[in-house]
Amino acid sequence: MSQRTSHISIRGMSCANCSQTVSEAVGSLDGVTEANVNYATDEGSVTYDPERVSLSEIFDAIEDAGYAPVTESTTVAITDMSCANCSETVQEALEATAGVVAADVNYATDEAQVTYNPAEASMDAFYDAVEQAGYSPVRESEGADGASDGDARETARQDEIRRQLRLTLFGAVLSLPLLVFMADHLLGLGLVGDEVFGVSAGWVAFALATPVQIVLGRPFYENAYRALVRNRRANMDVLIALGSSTAYIYSVAVLLNVVAGEVYFDTAAFILVFITLGNYLEARSKGQAGEALRALLEMEADTATLLEDDGTEREVPLDEVEVGDRLKVRPGEQIPTDGVVKEGQSAVDESMVTGESVPVEKSAGDEVVGSTINENGVLVVEATKVGSDTALQQIVQTVKEAQSRQPDIQNLADRISAYFVPAVIANALLWSVVWFLFPETLAGFVDALPLWGLVAGGPAVAGGTVSVFEFAVVVFASAVLIACPCALGLATPAATMVGTTLGAQNGVLFKGGDVLERAKDVDTVVFDKTGTLTTGEMELTDVVALDDTKEKTATDGGRLTARERLGEDDVLRLAASAERGSEHPLAQAIVDGATARGVDVTDPETFENVPGQGVVATVDGEEVLVGNRTLLRENGIDPDSALETMERLEREGKTAMLVAHAGAVVGVVANADTVKPSAADAVRQLRERGIDVTLLTGDNERTARAVAEAVGIDPENVRAEVLPEDKSDAVEAIQAEGKRAMMVGDGVNDAPALAVAYVGTALGSGTDVAIEAADVTLMRGDPVDVVKAVRISEATLAKIKQNLVWALGYNTAMVPLASLGLLQPVLAAGAMAISSVSVLSNSLLFRRYTPDHDYELLGRLR
Repeated sequence: MSQRTSHISIRGMSCANCSQTVSEAVGSLDGVTEANVNYATDEGSVTYDPERVSLSEIFDAIEDAGYAPVTESTTVAITDMSCANCSETVQEALEATAGVVAADVNYATDEAQVTYNPAEASMDAFYDAVEQAGYSPVRESEGADGASDGDARETARQDEIRRQLRLTLFGAVLSLPLLVFMADHLLGLGLVGDEVFGVSAGWVAFALATPVQIVLGRPFYENAYRALVRNRRANMDVLIALGSSTAYIYSVAVLLNVVAGEVYFDTAAFILVFITLGNYLEARSKGQAGEALRALLEMEADTATLLEDDGTEREVPLDEVEVGDRLKVRPGEQIPTDGVVKEGQSAVDESMVTGESVPVEKSAGDEVVGSTINENGVLVVEATKVGSDTALQQIVQTVKEAQSRQPDIQNLADRISAYFVPAVIANALLWSVVWFLFPETLAGFVDALPLWGLVAGGPAVAGGTVSVFEFAVVVFASAVLIACPCALGLATPAATMVGTTLGAQNGVLFKGGDVLERAKDVDTVVFDKTGTLTTGEMELTDVVALDDTKEKTATDGGRLTARERLGEDDVLRLAASAERGSEHPLAQAIVDGATARGVDVTDPETFENVPGQGVVATVDGEEVLVGNRTLLRENGIDPDSALETMERLEREGKTAMLVAHAGAVVGVVANADTVKPSAADAVRQLRERGIDVTLLTGDNERTARAVAEAVGIDPENVRAEVLPEDKSDAVEAIQAEGKRAMMVGDGVNDAPALAVAYVGTALGSGTDVAIEAADVTLMRGDPVDVVKAVRISEATLAKIKQNLVWALGYNTAMVPLASLGLLQPVLAAGAMAISSVSVLSNSLLFRRYTPDHDYELLGRLR
């Protein structure tokens, strides 16, 4: 039994009991022989049998116990992959590498996303694993002059395109004379005799085809050998090597008089030329599919204007900017990195991040995103995030991870591809043997086909000019070549790559291809209220004192006592002073409103936040409560005297809060949160699609219903006064009815609900928290983008199905034709190459789609 020991860093442990909990959780896994966790060092050591339990399962056990194992993610670019079987081979090699938690390899992007334990794994280990699997990783050092990893990948991609073009041109030059031989043979033109310049035509064909076989065929033969011998699986290269070498070896045998028949050197050469041409077109198409994402990265600024402490300015490379640096941004310049405006006022074009074309006004205190454009005015920005932590880099990384996580529909394609190649070889052998053993039985059928001479390249076996063995060889080569599963392997990842990039361009970030697939099945959308359907910018609107006689009997050094009758300013001062210890938007609105009215606000002597109810504080030596009915009742205070006022304000769509002082209700304060202009349109569009819309909020029933009425949500679908910890239960209750719910919230307070929802969607500004908390992040914070997310999901899955129908339909139609001897091998090779390019081209057409409208299944865009 092989044993492996992993050292794991763990976050979130606060005591020895925590380390014991983690030890027990990991130690209970089948295959783990020893688990030791040290609270003092925040590390654990696990000894396990990798054949019985994976590192991924160990990390999952730690997370299930409530703690966070430290992982890192990286991207490895890979060349030489020719089909989905290749990507599966590389993925298995990476997953078997010590320290790798998860690996996803995408054939369409030629990249692997690797999540790993940084204490145990390294980039060199990943490169070695890829090489041992028989493929070529792009090492960072391959970038010229210390170029970045992205530069190295782009260089490798361009090198591969140029290499495939050179091979294609080399093969085409040598194969063009063979085309004359083929045309003369097929059409009986008599252009070429038995000899060419005194040399046998057969030997001339051999001389032209052999370099093609060696130069163009070498990569396929090497990859086929590695696939069969090292990895013990058959891939596309095996089929190409079999088809081409069959035609070439048979022709050599004819030339040496070992067997009788025609030579097929032209076929052997053109098979490789067509396949290589297909690889060239495929490489170009893959590059075009990723252009949008690369263009996004290229928009990053190269330099920044650094403001020194003495006020001088200095231009520095972007990678020298550090958190806390003050940067000057002139009109028309890119904001170098994420930050906060310290001085100045301007409009900023954030379309490259949010997809919104209207510039956003920015002033002191506002956050800005790196690489966005400063339209007018000079800004001084303090850097808050640099390098890979910026929103732009996070967006790109999220899209790449999404492209590596394939939809479930890809599993079907992968399963088919895994068995397809062996099945193709078996089918080709079967029919070649059938033709060899029973030629006369099938000859009548073949002779009855008038296009045989044109399509297959010669008279049928029954005509007597083609030997039985020769015909069996032709059938074998054609049946092998026509059925390569390249198009099938590209169908899903190519469309997913375009779909996720399209989403990013429109401010919709999908966390994975699986999420992209699920979003289309959503039948219920659950909206949080504050900050989601409303702006979340609360303003103080009302202050009501229950007894406004302003009669004061100040005692105890001038401080108000319970015997006093308080006016509006007094009620507001008590409420604002109590709320000064809170960071809640409602509390901030009260404090700001009091300050704006000139009311003197002091810090509370004691403060307690009661989640979902309000606050309890001590002001001027007396207890002050600000919150809802439940808060007062649980503290022994009867709120009935204020209920009529409170209900009136709530009917107006305001959030009303009771103010109690020294054991009695003294007033009511109310805030208003305006509904987002697009909220009603978003709800309307969702309902038109047959999607139920629910409002889930911690606010009171009347305010919630007022907002629901304003945006068009059915009052029966309003769930109010829900505590943050109960929101996840509410979403689970909806899904227990058999519904597939999309929870839409701010990505922080609603995190538990986002986690349990069928699709969790966060509205945010692209921060780390928003991106990590949900399956989908809407960069603009616009409710209408929920509809866009559903549309992009539906459109991507429609494109995947188009690709799969083409790929499967192509094989379904062509394999029988080749098996029955109705297709020349060279035509089979050309058709196979065209099928892959067609799937990629169909996916590239998807780039023209805009999610402002539904996507039509047949690909016609509105």
